Amino acid sequence: MSAERRPPSLEEDLNRLDAIVRALETEDVDLDRALALFEEGVERLRTARERLADAGLRLRQLREAADGGLKLDDLDR
Repeated sequence: MSAERRPPSLEEDLNRLDAIVRALETEDVDLDRALALFEEGVERLRTARERLADAGLRLRQLREAADGGLKLDDLDR
């Protein structure tokens, strides 16, 4: 019986993105490795952006439900 793997958390994605950037900044990374790291970084960045957008939407919904009105300007600052 295999355990289901959960997707990485936002913090894990951001930490991995940081590690990818550091690896790409080194001079001894070969082209194939650099491309693989870049591709992984693009995917993790896309996932992180989607999570942040979802969280922003959820905050708007919670705020609207809490006070009956919608005040988006406070969230965009």
